[in-house]
Formats: sequence, C-alpha cells, structure tokens
Amino acid sequence: MTPSDRTEIELGLASRAAWLSYVGGYTQEDIAGRLKVSRVKVNRLIALAHRQGLIRVFVEGTAAECVALEDRIARAYSLRFCTVAPDLGEADLPLLSLAAAGAHYLLGVLEQPDIQVVGIGHGRTLAAVVDRLPRVPRADLEFVSLLGSLTRSAAANPFDVIHRLAGKVGGESYFLPVPFFADSVEDKAVLAAQRSVSDVFALARQADLVVVGIGELSAQAHLLQTGMITPAEFAELERAGAVGEVLGHFFDADGRSVEADVNRRALGLAPADLRGKEVVAIAGGRGKARAIAAVLESGLLTGLVTDEATARRLAERALDHDLPTDRPTSRASSITTLAS
Repeated sequence: MTPSDRTEIELGLASRAAWLSYVGGYTQEDIAGRLKVSRVKVNRLIALAHRQGLIRVFVEGTAAECVALEDRIARAYSLRFCTVAPDLGEADLPLLSLAAAGAHYLLGVLEQPDIQVVGIGHGRTLAAVVDRLPRVPRADLEFVSLLGSLTRSAAANPFDVIHRLAGKVGGESYFLPVPFFADSVEDKAVLAAQRSVSDVFALARQADLVVVGIGELSAQAHLLQTGMITPAEFAELERAGAVGEVLGHFFDADGRSVEADVNRRALGLAPADLRGKEVVAIAGGRGKARAIAAVLESGLLTGLVTDEATARRLAERALDHDLPTDRPTSRASSITTLAS
C-alpha cells in the first residue's frame, strides 16, 4: 500500500468519524465501536477532519448584547457592518472567538462569485482565521499580499497566511518579496520599482476586498516583539503620538497619519490606495481597543470583526468622545452577528 493510499483511507475514516459525531450525535465510544478503532484514534480522526476542512461548524443566532454593540459601533464609525463575537473568557488575545467570527465572515465572502481578487494582510489573528476556515472550492480566486513579506524574524511568518489561505481555497497567491519596512526611503523606491514587486502592487490595488489586522503600539506589541520594528523606531513612533497600525502605517488617536520616518519606509499599500475599497479589519484583544479606534477614526475601514470585550471598550470610547452613536449613515447597512 502506497503512502497516498494510506492517506486516502485515513481521510475516509476521518470523514466518517466526523459525520457520526456531528450529524449522528454518537459518543466517541460508539464511534470507536462502529469504526473498530480506539477512542484515542477517534479523537485523532476528528482532529484530522478539522485540519482538512471537512467540518464546518458555525453557530447561527442572536445575542442581544452583541447586536447592540454592533449597531453602536457601526453607526459611530460609519461602517457597512460590524460583527461582534461573544466573549469566551479568553486571555489577552481572544484568538478562538476572533478566528471563528473571522472565518464565518470570510467564508460568506469567498462564496460570492463577484469577488475575484482578495488582498490580505498578516499577523497572528489572520493566521488563526485561515486555520479555522473550511475548504472553499474557488480556484478562480487570486490572493495578494498587501505589504512586504520579509521580516527580521522568521517567527513572524507573514507570508504563511496568504499561502495557507490559497491552499484552503485552491486559488493563486502572490506575495511581496520585499521587507516589511525598507531601510530608507531611497531603498523603498528602488525595491518598489522592481517588476516583480510593482506587478504585485498593481494587483493589490485591484482587490475587490481587503482584509487586514490592526497592530497596537505598546511594549507588548507584536511588531516590536518579533523585530518587525526596532526599539528606536518604536520610540520615534511613540514620540509622534502613534497608537495604531494597519499595513505598516501608523495613526494617532484621531486617525491621522503620524509624522515618522517608518511610515515613509513601509512597503505596502498606502492609506490612499485603500480609500473607496471594501476594507475589513479582524482584530481584538486586551489593549487593542485604542489602536482599533485610531484606525476606525481614519475612515479607512468599511467593516470590523472583533470580540465582545473589545467592542465594549470601543463603544465606551465612542461615548467618551461624544461620537454620534445614533446617527444614520449610508454605510451602516448590514449588521452581522455570530453567537454561541
């Protein structure tokens, strides 16, 4: 028996175990008896089914508190939609709830035939979203990275997000073979002029949908911990009043681009490139509300997927800053809820 044959048999068992568990409602002991395997094997088969995207589990419903938060945030920041994932009691970064809500949103979008080019950022949250996403047969889709994919630390793994996403969907993926930040403005101009780079940028500007993460500026910032920005660059951004980041571009609390050298050296789509596009952020976690609010204030986003605790902080900030949370807007037309 070849390795390929063994893989097919294992996937077949995984599919049967998942079906018996989620559709049939059988216990693991019952499944073990039916498939003539151990209970430990049943656990492994169901885990394999999850990894291979054989299982789609999305819980539909309404949570009144989350709906109220969604409506308040969407109206306050003139968003087309806001999705708030109910609190699961997670720690600093609620990856489980963000991944589930983000995958639910992204699945619905990817199944729309008019979406052809999707621009993708990178980061831990987007990686978790892609891991949770089931397989979607859309070989006609193109995925393009929105910012430089080479970093000082291999632990950041930015390009892995787009490749894993393309693997789940079957479409083509294009990443930018340049640093996240150039060493100088002159270096940026040279790199951006390379044909392999300029072609990817041109495709990114054609994206029907842009999905991004949001970074905060704090001592615990992922950008700082992974070496994507240096301590000196961090200090400069702090002095400039930066509190939030999207695609390597930093904003102050009022949503204004800060005067910092690192902003001019970012190798990614500029804020001007995002204006008028469908731009959705998937972000949340303790300490992120201030950063998310800054990016929301910039007016770049049309949609937001976040967790309940962060949404509460965003709603409080909107009230503190006297934002008109009950004003009608042309963009706040679709409110989506994911509930447990």
